[in-house]
Formats: sequence, C-alpha cells, structure tokens
Amino acid sequence: MNKKMMNVPNALTVFRILAVPFIIALLYFPNPTTCLLATVFFLIAILTDLADGFWARKYNQVTNFGKFLDPLADKILIASVLIMLVELNWIPAWIAIVVIVRELLVTGLRAIAADKGQVIAADKYGKMKTIMQSVALVPLIYHYPFFGIDTAQLGFLLLLVAVVLTLYSGWNYLFGFYRIWGD
Repeated sequence: MNKKMMNVPNALTVFRILAVPFIIALLYFPNPTTCLLATVFFLIAILTDLADGFWARKYNQVTNFGKFLDPLADKILIASVLIMLVELNWIPAWIAIVVIVRELLVTGLRAIAADKGQVIAADKYGKMKTIMQSVALVPLIYHYPFFGIDTAQLGFLLLLVAVVLTLYSGWNYLFGFYRIWGD
C-alpha cells in the first residue's frame, strides 16, 4: 500500500474495521466490564468516523480508497454489532435484517446508478440514520443499568427510531434510483 493511500484518514478507517473483532470478542462473554470495554471501543470507532472525514477534507487527503473504504467500514461496524446483539438475544433479528438489507439495497442501487454515470448522493436522512444507529447502539452494547438508567430499554427505543429512519432513508434512495432508472 503506497503512502498516499495510507494517510491518516484511511488509517483511522482501517482502525474502525480492526476494532470490530475486539468489540465482538468482548460482547461474546457479556458482563458489566466487558460490555463497558466494548462500548468504549465502539465509541472510539464512531469517533474515528467523524475524525477521518474531517481530516481528509481539511488536509486535502481525500482518496478513492478512502471514499470506498469509509462507508464500508461503517457498514461492517454497525452490521457486526447488530448481528452480535441478535446472537445475545438483546434485540430481535428483524431489526438487524431491516438495517442490513437496506444497506445492501442502497449500496447496490448506488452501484447500478454509478454504472449509468449517475450519482445518488447521500442525503440528510441517510446521515441521520447513521447517527441514530450509532447513538442507539451505545446503550445497547453496554446493556447494564447505568446510574439507574435501563440502558437496554433506552437503546432499544432509540434503535426503533433508527429503524424508522433506516426505512425512510432507504425509501428516499429507492425513489432517487427510480428517477434515474426511469430516464
């Protein structure tokens, strides 16, 4: 990998992917300590998502590799955590299925549009969806009461809001694709 491709933003993105096995391993034996550590790793991973984009734009280090890997890292992180939460019976499988199918569908639609020379840009609802998924997963990963707060219930309620945003933003992408396809 050449130096231009492995700049600071791309290294942060790679770190986000590398954090996934640690998060999953910590959740594999859930207790307050491992879940707290998994939550910390998840928060760091989410913060790298904010930092890599900021750094890339500010220091003119945007690369095609980063454009490809950054959204992929987000999908790997979110999907992996959702699947693990299903495995732990902390969330119902249908939620993970909705989120993952939406991600696959939108990624596929964007690829088809790109093949036609069109771009279906990220919209504010897609960004809100990602933020809400991340916010919801923090208390879900921790899962244990925190200063009297039922984090599992709080996280689940936030995740339901994230699912609504996931479906709505998916619909927007589908509509955007339909406009391109109909031409």
